Amino acid sequence: MSSLSSFAAISRPPSSLKRASFPSRQSSHFAFASQNRLCRFGIKCSYAESSVTEDSKSATIDVVADVKTERLVVLGGSGFVGSAICKAAVSKGIEVISLSRSGRPTDSSSWVDQVTWIPGDVFYANWDEVLVGATAVVSTLGGFGSEEQMKRINGEANVVAVNAAKDFGIPKFILISVHDYNLPSFLLSSGYFTGKRKAESEVLSKYPNSGVVLRPGFIYGRRRVDGFEIPLDLIGEPVERILSATESFTRPLSSLPASDLLLAPPVSVDDVAFAVINGVTDDDFFGIFTIEQIKEAAAKVRV
Repeated sequence: MSSLSSFAAISRPPSSLKRASFPSRQSSHFAFASQNRLCRFGIKCSYAESSVTEDSKSATIDVVADVKTERLVVLGGSGFVGSAICKAAVSKGIEVISLSRSGRPTDSSSWVDQVTWIPGDVFYANWDEVLVGATAVVSTLGGFGSEEQMKRINGEANVVAVNAAKDFGIPKFILISVHDYNLPSFLLSSGYFTGKRKAESEVLSKYPNSGVVLRPGFIYGRRRVDGFEIPLDLIGEPVERILSATESFTRPLSSLPASDLLLAPPVSVDDVAFAVINGVTDDDFFGIFTIEQIKEAAAKVRV
């Protein structure tokens, strides 16, 4: 997955509490139920109430919460960003299904065995097999090539995936997009950026209240290519620290054309992954997110 990003309006409301569903009880019991909505996540809570009946016997109220079991489909799950998302999801107890051309990666880490790996192409996918029971889909699809190839993989492939998810009633779609680096318009008209923007528009139009678009810059981490590990973090991590430390000095330069090619801070692949997890688990997390907001979102769940 490439790591360039873009411009945007951002929506990042606070986390919402999941509502507990309460079984029918006598009216005198509802006071307890209304005061204990935090008894969720499948916990059964009992409360003793005195003097409820004439014989002063105590009564109990069972509060049974509606527990939402997450099932995440990762498009491109065997790639650099996709595998980080799969790993982060597994660490949070989320069921994960990956659809990618290469299927199962060669990584021997234990988390790999906890993912369902499906080899396939988005354009010819058996969505009945991939999307059944899913609660969210995240797409890491993207790449470089000729103009037509970039429009197809960055744009058309994601549009196909968004529409498939919508048709199957999947409640949330998350897209890994690209920061625009303050590039002039003639550069943003390339197939790479136009494809990404087309995909973004599709996500936000089909999922206006639950679609998530992440726009990271250069994504660093340990990247495997043909069996070799490329330590992108040796470059990305120190650059991120330097740019963060000098932000107050460089901010006035951010309005200059293409300035973000030098000034946009890199993003850890783990931050991108955990920002996705935040998007999966928080129903109030939707809209377009910048580099800094991706890091903030990741910090909420990276514990």
